[in-house]
Amino acid sequence: MLGSLSQVAYADEGGVSFWLPGQFSSLAATPQVPGWSMAEVYYHTTVSAFGGVAAAREITIGRFAPTVNVSLNASLHAQADLLLLNPTYTFATPVLGGQLAIGMTGLFGRSAASIDGTLTAGFGQFAAMRMGSIGDSITSFGDLYPVATLKWNAGVNNFMTYLTGDIPVGAYSPTRLANLGIGHAAIDGGGGYTYFNPQTGHEFSAVAGFTYNFKNQDTQYQNGIDFHVDWGASQFLSKQVFVGLVGYVYQQVTDDFGQHPILGGFQSRVIGVGPQIGFLFPVGDMQGYVNLKGYGEFDQANRPAGWNTWLTFSISPMAPTSTVTPTRHMVTK
Repeated sequence: MLGSLSQVAYADEGGVSFWLPGQFSSLAATPQVPGWSMAEVYYHTTVSAFGGVAAAREITIGRFAPTVNVSLNASLHAQADLLLLNPTYTFATPVLGGQLAIGMTGLFGRSAASIDGTLTAGFGQFAAMRMGSIGDSITSFGDLYPVATLKWNAGVNNFMTYLTGDIPVGAYSPTRLANLGIGHAAIDGGGGYTYFNPQTGHEFSAVAGFTYNFKNQDTQYQNGIDFHVDWGASQFLSKQVFVGLVGYVYQQVTDDFGQHPILGGFQSRVIGVGPQIGFLFPVGDMQGYVNLKGYGEFDQANRPAGWNTWLTFSISPMAPTSTVTPTRHMVTK
């Protein structure tokens, strides 16, 4: 599913990025069946951050001017519950020898955030201290995320490339602590590989990409370039059920622009890993698919971290000779 599910959940400006780690996982590069498909995803995340990330959020929402020296002994806590819809059309006619699919993802949900602690603000030789908390929540629609993928199959080896981006039409305000949009456009592209052997049921996938962020015109802040890798490994226990592990690595590779001097380059990083289980079943003459996966995060820098879960239900055309593999991998973008 497409990125930036909640502005309070992940990082660059104020700890927020376009790319949502975990979008790709098992079977990401496997071919799909031509025609229309639909995926519905319930996404939940609970994260926390301290120090610089909390200070960045206070500065971003306009609590303090960029010329003020800020020292913050505080914590940021955020939670989001979101529903995503992802209609996708897969073309039957090959493009560059591969299979082209295009789609669009929209989301609706609730995001909430709070900051608690002690803040000291300096004005020249003067200083002021404040203790307490601020909180915010919003229930609305998020940005739109178009995506195109091109996939090739060569026996047990599958390859893909993708291009996606952010259309910033969701609920966003630079003075609000919780948002469902990121307030700026972004473009992201990359490629991936899946090894899948139907005879043994072994599967491994990895997808890597880069994000270029455009300037937020409301804050004059521009996130740096981000690099990300999502992966998944699974074993089919039968033709209908598989289990495995999922994970991701997210690393910002260039500095932000327009940030408060105390934040430095504010390059963010996080690693996540967790279990997954998938179940395939017929829905009339269509293919149904349910997947549950969860990630615990660690080794974070300049970014909130915690845990997140994805519950996906998808329906797509049934392959004429379906065996072990699902006819399309709807956990991907």
